Amino acid sequence: MSDVSPPDAPEPPGPEPAFRKPRKRFILIGFGIGLLIIVLIGIFTSLGSSQGTTAAPPQESGPVPSFSAQNIGPAGPAHLSVSSADTTSPTVLLFFGAWCPSCHQELPLLTADVRRQQLAAGGALSRVRVIGVDSEDTLANAKAFIHTEGVTFPVAYDPNLNITEGDFFFDGDPNAVFVRPDGTIARIVRGDALDEASFTADERQLIPSGT
Repeated sequence: MSDVSPPDAPEPPGPEPAFRKPRKRFILIGFGIGLLIIVLIGIFTSLGSSQGTTAAPPQESGPVPSFSAQNIGPAGPAHLSVSSADTTSPTVLLFFGAWCPSCHQELPLLTADVRRQQLAAGGALSRVRVIGVDSEDTLANAKAFIHTEGVTFPVAYDPNLNITEGDFFFDGDPNAVFVRPDGTIARIVRGDALDEASFTADERQLIPSGT
């Protein structure tokens, strides 16, 4: 008889570990974190891409959009600001650019002729505030254009169209916006539709009676 013991028999395999479902609270926490990330991405994206301050094009009888910009005109402060909240005098906004052929025809009539006559004559029309907005020009071209066309009023520099397109939704130049002393828009003129007579007539509509 042999003294060698038989080899041990292999142990039978144990039961497979049961699949554990993730707990509901961990699912909810993960969902909440993902939603928060999406919201934050949306906020930062909108902040970085926003140009204008208005959600819709400005309308006549509505408030004038607020904006601020460097002043490259021959008069006024170094920085210009326009807001319906602090408008105290009739204001005309003239939109133009050196690249715009129509602006070369219209602007001299309004600046070298009409505006200078109004300032020389005094009276209510001379107290109407005129502000230009020069768009899409290099700084050198904008200043040369303003000088050549005889502009004597402040001019907001708008090289990236943040004001012209972003705030006022204009597609191209020239344009004009006539603003009452209370900050509401009396008239919007798109394109080269102004002449000496119509410009003066629109200005007079801004002047309160008795002044």
